[in-house]
Amino acid sequence: MPLGLLALIALLPIVLALVLMVGMRWPATKAMPFAWIVTAGAGFLVWEMPLGFIIASTLNGFGGAINVLIIVFGAILILYTLRDSGGMETINHGFHGISRDRRVQVIIIGTLFSAFLEGAAGFGTPAAIAAPLLLSLGFPALAAAMVCLILNSFPVSFGAVGTPIWFGLKNLKPQVEAAIATGQAADISSFPMFLKIIGQWASIFHLPMIFILPLFVNMMLTRYFGRNKSWKEGLGIWKFSLFASAGFAVPYVATAFIIGEEFPALLGGLIGTALVVTTAKKGFLLPEEPWDFPPKSDWEKEWTGEIVTADKFEFTAQMSQFRAWLPYILIGVILVLTRLNYLPFKAWVNAWEITIPNILGYESVVFSMKPLYLPGTIPFILVAILTAFIHGMNRQQVKTSWADSFKRLKNPAIALFFAVALVEIFKQSAHNQLGIPSMPLAMAKATAAIAGQSWPLFASFVGALGSFITGSNTVSDLLFAEFQYGVATQLQISRQLIVALQAVGGAMGNMVCIHNIVAVSATVGLVGMEGMLIKRNFSPLVLYGAVVGIMGMLYTYVLFSGIF
Repeated sequence: MPLGLLALIALLPIVLALVLMVGMRWPATKAMPFAWIVTAGAGFLVWEMPLGFIIASTLNGFGGAINVLIIVFGAILILYTLRDSGGMETINHGFHGISRDRRVQVIIIGTLFSAFLEGAAGFGTPAAIAAPLLLSLGFPALAAAMVCLILNSFPVSFGAVGTPIWFGLKNLKPQVEAAIATGQAADISSFPMFLKIIGQWASIFHLPMIFILPLFVNMMLTRYFGRNKSWKEGLGIWKFSLFASAGFAVPYVATAFIIGEEFPALLGGLIGTALVVTTAKKGFLLPEEPWDFPPKSDWEKEWTGEIVTADKFEFTAQMSQFRAWLPYILIGVILVLTRLNYLPFKAWVNAWEITIPNILGYESVVFSMKPLYLPGTIPFILVAILTAFIHGMNRQQVKTSWADSFKRLKNPAIALFFAVALVEIFKQSAHNQLGIPSMPLAMAKATAAIAGQSWPLFASFVGALGSFITGSNTVSDLLFAEFQYGVATQLQISRQLIVALQAVGGAMGNMVCIHNIVAVSATVGLVGMEGMLIKRNFSPLVLYGAVVGIMGMLYTYVLFSGIF
């Protein structure tokens, strides 16, 4: 079967999901089962995957969804625990003390604090925490989800202490070491050095969007959720936004060059948050007139979800700020301690692994869960339990927070089960008897054949496609890094730059991937708005890809055409 036709068939489930959710406004709970049916049909009829293989892949996908749901449950549990303990009201009081300007809150929470969480934990954790935090400050649920999904992009290449690079690119080790041995890579002495260089290039490709994206998101906020529906009102924060971006970007890029790929997002977010919060309290570069949403009575119906927020956002400190923030401090500390390779804690939480090999007898279908390594377990659930004692909660308060958290899982569970099952069939289609490329690889190869020498302009979109399908920058890199490396070799252009564009594309794709959108929607109580979020987030994705693509073309053919 021709490659182009294979690519079109592989694309069909994605197009169907988009049409149902964006065009027909179906909720993901209805759209994803239909997309899964089409994917299973393509796998059976075109890729000739045995029915048992498809069932095994689906079951493995259901297991993967449970991993995600544990993270979602933990994030929701933290939110409700703080809600019922009075901690969230105290935090909200403190944020209003910094600035009541919603645009400032977007930058501090949605950009800087989220970047720290991404660097420490990754895997959807930042949006799962930051979106409910914005919701509790008085943001409409749709606005909170949109903001956090879009801004959880440039830190993602270095999320979970650099996992998308040091783990996501591990399959390139044989090719890179062979190139080193044959003298093709004169500027590289080892595979770890290659990974460090990829991280450096990724930080450079992300750099312009670190300054552009927070400002653009604020413009979207004022356009879609403001009284005046004005793009211009978002620009009113430009001085503070550029200062905050610089506070993040300098340690972010410096860390990538000096230390390596593990800490740019973590240190950039930590240093940037500390710097910007300190200066914001003093009014440095803040707009004279704060911007706010219209009264809740004027909100459009689609803005809000199932989680009810107050009509008036006047908060009282129920405890000290330190005590209120202590759960989040514990989360950050525990995440860092359990993600660093040179400390023993990572080995401890990885020691318990649940593995089900050869599901239904198929060797490539293996379920794996590390319950203690999942952020939903440690630290989210652990810290929620500790918070009950730290904040002096009574038994009824604890019972209410846990019961409400379980109730929130119903709708996202249905969507996630079928979304992750679809992804698993996509991945397992590589194990076919016909010798044809897997579904995602067929789409990527067809795109490369059309693009030719202009490939640097499109390479990041392949990474974004991987994230859209799988919900993970790391898995996108595992799927497509070898393909990107091979295309660069075939076109005789820089392999470093193209692989870096893959890592960047996988990060920017997080803002539209169904996996993340369903999870974040669940944490803020949105039902049936997944299509709206994909539609809203598509324009910043295209902007991101255009900027990165133009830089890729410039660096590949003009400035650094001779590098490996």
